[in-house]
Amino acid sequence: MQLIVQELGSMFVGAIPTMILFIVLVVAYQLLVQGPLTATLKRRRELTEGAMEAAQKAIAEAETRTAEYATKLRQARAEVYKIREQRMKQWNAERETALDAARKAAESAGGKLHAWYLTMGHYDAVFISEFPDDNSCAKFTLSTGSLGNVTTQTLKAFTEPEFRKIVGSLS
Repeated sequence: MQLIVQELGSMFVGAIPTMILFIVLVVAYQLLVQGPLTATLKRRRELTEGAMEAAQKAIAEAETRTAEYATKLRQARAEVYKIREQRMKQWNAERETALDAARKAAESAGGKLHAWYLTMGHYDAVFISEFPDDNSCAKFTLSTGSLGNVTTQTLKAFTEPEFRKIVGSLS
């Protein structure tokens, strides 16, 4: 048994340089390879996480700006519709006022507007009116046309008896 102990002792003493070499290699590996590699990986992870955070922040800012733009767009559309509605009301009121003003102008020229028709086609409206003479009718059409938003075309109409009289005078 003593021989076994001696053999084990000599093996142990012979293994000390190998153990020292192994320890030196492990320490060298940690200092030369694992340490720099770990530091590089840590830096890359920080850069990646930083880039991810920056990207998420940029996305959040873009979504915020998009929401602000959508809100401004809705407000602008609402304002446009509101202004359009006000204009429509104003135009309707002006149209009613213009028709009443035309009736009063016809009466002041000595005539009368019997009817007003909205028409489709070349003319927007037709008045059926009666004046005592051509001068009164001309006064009315000139005063109405001078407003600038109306153009007039006058057509003189003849009743059936007047027509027969004109045709009778041709022979």
